[in-house]
Amino acid sequence: MIKPLSLLLIIFISSFLNAQTSPENPRLVIGIVVDQMRYEYLHRFENHYSDNGFKRLIEDGFFAKNTHFSYIPTYTGPGHASVYTGTTPANHGIISNNWYDKFKNQSVYCVQDNKVNAVGVDGKTGQMSPHRMLTTSIADQNRLHTQFRGKTFGISIKDRGAILPAGHTANAAYWFVGGDEGKFITSDFYLDELPKWVTKFNRKTKQYFKTWETLYPIEEYRESGDDLNDYEFGFKGQSTATFPYNLKKLKSENGNYDILKPTPFANTMLTDFAVTLIENEELGQDGNADFLTISYSSTDYAGHNFGVNAKELQDMYIRLDQNIADLLNFLDQNIGKDNYTIFLTSDHGAVHVPNYLKDKNIPAGYFNTDKLKKAIMDFVEVQFESSKLIEGFSSQNIFFDYAELEKLDVEADDLQEALYYYLLQYDKIDRVYTRDMIENSNSSTAFSRHIANGFHPKRSGDVIYVLEPSVISYPPKGSTHGSYMTYDTQAPLIFYGQGINQGQSYKAYFIKDIAPTLAALLDIAQPNGTTGKVIGEALKN
Repeated sequence: MIKPLSLLLIIFISSFLNAQTSPENPRLVIGIVVDQMRYEYLHRFENHYSDNGFKRLIEDGFFAKNTHFSYIPTYTGPGHASVYTGTTPANHGIISNNWYDKFKNQSVYCVQDNKVNAVGVDGKTGQMSPHRMLTTSIADQNRLHTQFRGKTFGISIKDRGAILPAGHTANAAYWFVGGDEGKFITSDFYLDELPKWVTKFNRKTKQYFKTWETLYPIEEYRESGDDLNDYEFGFKGQSTATFPYNLKKLKSENGNYDILKPTPFANTMLTDFAVTLIENEELGQDGNADFLTISYSSTDYAGHNFGVNAKELQDMYIRLDQNIADLLNFLDQNIGKDNYTIFLTSDHGAVHVPNYLKDKNIPAGYFNTDKLKKAIMDFVEVQFESSKLIEGFSSQNIFFDYAELEKLDVEADDLQEALYYYLLQYDKIDRVYTRDMIENSNSSTAFSRHIANGFHPKRSGDVIYVLEPSVISYPPKGSTHGSYMTYDTQAPLIFYGQGINQGQSYKAYFIKDIAPTLAALLDIAQPNGTTGKVIGEALKN
């Protein structure tokens, strides 16, 4: 017979062991998406990183070193939606940043919503919401699980970078408006007016107009190309795209506050805004997990402007490393090291400037989309005696006019087949897929899966073409993205903090695996369209 005192001792020991092996869930989850971040940047610039930013996340967290997007096109809107919904455009419906809506006969923007009004600014800039995203996000599931006691906020320089991650039930999403405004705004989908702390923060955005010089001596930046080269746009009012850049002097010719967007000072501003939000909205202060989604957009603006091999881009990542370190230090002091979890990833990568690759004898080039559109219309006119059979073009999708097909008694299959063979012979087009091929194929090839995962039956076109590697429809300077190639699909993925194992893995994972992994961490339901899997080796339990 066990004595009462012994029984109490057994209960105490059991409770103690359970407490050690079953840690509490994090009180705050922060998702960080670095727009256009190629996986290699974590390693390429690591000699210049501090011990408290990217290196701390990698060394103390779980680093999934073989993570990819599994669809095309690899753009900002689909990327952010896929990270947080745990699925691909085939399910969440965000097939591009913009696409042709064949039911409305017009191009639509992924977060544009004319039924809502701007808050903080006048005009269409603030008429935004997540209504075109068809599934829930992991932040939505957390709100549902906590009976809406857990809070969610999304922030970014870009509207789509703030809105899509935060989901349909967020307390608020805030994005930055440049031009003459220079402020963070929202829409009445979330709030009727800006909180006082946001208005107060907006009064201080002038402080980010600084002179951009390299953080360390430029001759130490050996991991990027020459500062003076032929592959960068730079800024109006300065004859060369070379350091330094006096933003106060250049702003009047570069959209005033818009000049901040491709500079590291916008990343600093967003980090400061994140800290201010956490303090004023009291995130991570109770037993209900809160979500904060942060999308650093300036890395994308810089990549498009300067290219992936630029001194400017290297300096931006070195400075972003400091921003990450500052954020981690703030969280340690105000939330507690054992009370928050972070993941860091990207929404897509980017290609080297094709002219640079060509100069190094690597196959690359440029594609004239307008020329192709005219060629298609002329071809269809000759073959079917009507150019009206083609209703629209969008993101390498070609849309048919089905009313015109019926009127002229033309079978959609015949038009698909004709365009398939015509486009396959067109210069710099690598592959062609028709609606019938995508909807009826059981192909297991990676290319076919990428197409199928990015194809939504109601929103995608009837014929889709894919360009050759390192061939882009873009000006001759700067970088872009959107392809199925690894320079666009491979993304960094790091989990860090409460409930996360320390280590790294080369197993094949996908971006859609992030949301179900967070659901497992929090013991909540997965987003309702999830097709990803839990990265079990990243979790302690």
